[in-house]
Amino acid sequence: MDKLVINGGSELKGSIRVSGAKNAALPILSAVILADGKFKISEAPELVDIATMLKLLAELGISSKRDGKTVTLNSKFDPEKIEAPYDLVKTMRASVLTLGPLLARKGKARVSLPGGCAIGERPVDLHLKALEAMGAEIKVEHGYVEAVCKRLKGAEITFDIVTVTGTENIMMAATLADGETVLRNAAQEPEVVDLARFLKKMGADIQGEGTKEIRIKGMKSLTNADYIVMPDRIEAGTFLCCVAAAGGDVEVTNVPVQEMRATLDKLIEAGLEINKLNDTTLRVKRTKPLSATDITTLPYPGFPTDMQAQFMAVMVCADGVSVATETIFENRFMHVAELKRMGADIMLKDKSCIIKGVKSLMGAPVMASDLRASASLVIAALMAEGETEVSRLYHLDRGYEKFVDKLSGIGANLKRVKE
Repeated sequence: MDKLVINGGSELKGSIRVSGAKNAALPILSAVILADGKFKISEAPELVDIATMLKLLAELGISSKRDGKTVTLNSKFDPEKIEAPYDLVKTMRASVLTLGPLLARKGKARVSLPGGCAIGERPVDLHLKALEAMGAEIKVEHGYVEAVCKRLKGAEITFDIVTVTGTENIMMAATLADGETVLRNAAQEPEVVDLARFLKKMGADIQGEGTKEIRIKGMKSLTNADYIVMPDRIEAGTFLCCVAAAGGDVEVTNVPVQEMRATLDKLIEAGLEINKLNDTTLRVKRTKPLSATDITTLPYPGFPTDMQAQFMAVMVCADGVSVATETIFENRFMHVAELKRMGADIMLKDKSCIIKGVKSLMGAPVMASDLRASASLVIAALMAEGETEVSRLYHLDRGYEKFVDKLSGIGANLKRVKE
């Protein structure tokens, strides 16, 4: 296993480019199941989760070839290839996104449940309930969802809680259903909008994406299409937090500026200087100490839960006391114990963390517990005195393309070594 060795104290300077969004690319790749033909998907990041999705699509009869940032897929209808096996699903929860397209296109699906889902609190229950409302017969046995239908029927579906993958799954399924489907309390995330844009390029009739109510009129068939995946707003936000922590002057390109308002507003409030050079380029400078700033995570367009850990790392050395409140996920403060090892003053209280800014952090051996926690530890290490070792790097690799190379390119002192 690899670890990251980081020496703090270097200011960041230069230019860094944001990759395509993993959380947009995964549902877009799943949507290829809905039609035959050749698809060219550009800005598909080179990440473990994307590679896993391509392996899963191969199991379902869709071949693929990567050339740099572009993946070319060949989709051919095979009614027998309907299983998403546990070996692939266990490593990536997004595999459940194949369920809706498989049912809509082939009338049956056998998809392993994502790992670690306890009965009764599975978010996947929202997907199953919606598909049943559309006429699917569903059994959950031996860790697999087995679903069959003649042709899905349009239905009015209200999600009990906002679910991004649920909205995506049912939106894809509805594109080939008989009649109109209305999704209420739908997720408004930019990645949902990006998927809708791709489905429209394939010939789908969708209205209201980006609002709480999405209407989809089912078609008899869809066609192949090419598409450029939107930039990753969480990766962009992570780079901005790196500059906020380490200091410096960096140009960040391929930024989805419009989709990042909540993150940008909070960083500006904290004292980071952010200038928009054009629609997709930001110049980011930290010229003074940052001020303590509170955040509360909310569904889009609120402050993203996927930026909470990184923003907290920046606040650890800000002037004053800040509060970070997490309303989306439980157990999303696992980075706190590791930040405290580096000298952070953080008190956990219910769903909030109270962060008292300290003068400086000290490098220490720390361990990543998940994808965004790993990024927060890198951010803290960039401003710490001395050397920090971050282990369990595979978490970072799941969501950040060439992260070490990109940060090295703007002057961060970090290297990847074998443990």
